[in-house]
Amino acid sequence: MKIVFIGSGNLATHLSVALKKSGNDIVQIFSKSIENAKLLASKLDAEPVDNIKSIRSEADLYIFSVKDDALLEVVKSMPLTGGIWVHTSGSLPMNLLSEYKSDGYGVFYPLQTFSKSREVDFRNIPIFIEGDSCHTENVLESIAKLISGSVRVLDCDKRLYLHLAAVFANNFSNHTYLLASEILNHHDIPFDVLKPLIRETAAKVMEMDPKSAQTGPAIRYDEKIIQKHIDLIKDNETKEIYKLLSKSINKHSK
Repeated sequence: MKIVFIGSGNLATHLSVALKKSGNDIVQIFSKSIENAKLLASKLDAEPVDNIKSIRSEADLYIFSVKDDALLEVVKSMPLTGGIWVHTSGSLPMNLLSEYKSDGYGVFYPLQTFSKSREVDFRNIPIFIEGDSCHTENVLESIAKLISGSVRVLDCDKRLYLHLAAVFANNFSNHTYLLASEILNHHDIPFDVLKPLIRETAAKVMEMDPKSAQTGPAIRYDEKIIQKHIDLIKDNETKEIYKLLSKSINKHSK
């Protein structure tokens, strides 16, 4: 299958490489930065372009992998083509594409956090698809199954809730790691000492439900320890986060 990528960021990098390895032909990489387009295209034997009007019309699949707030602007500029158009957003509706493509459009959403410098195994990454027709969904399912062992059809409304849950599970938890690292840095303690705890926390929820896995002073709402922690925190915003999370943990533990 001939595939064009519109975007060259974290997800586009990993997804394009995975699709190339599975036997697809990545024919073009578009990016507003020609240097970024060249960098990714060089890994795929693809043509780099920085003018969206230069995108070929004869590809089978066009994957829009850009930031959510830039997607509509990019789609508006897209020339008419054949093939199927998909975006990779967890929070935007499939029908965003319908005004610019009469048929053959959908969503191809891999649920994972991506960084260019860190390899991922797509076989373990769930991919959620949606299409404007049974034919489109069948095509997207076939492509997704080339790289992933978990492929599901999920409509826009449910995908939005999935994205919300993923923000809690990934983005917010990583932010608490940042807050923890700042506390340690201020007292000359290396962040590495927390890594065994972080690994065990993640491992537990692979075998237990999150409610059963929860531990700590907030479950029993040990006010003396909680207040001592609050007094140690100098930043008011971090204090409020600590208080809010402690109350939430206690409430959900009952």
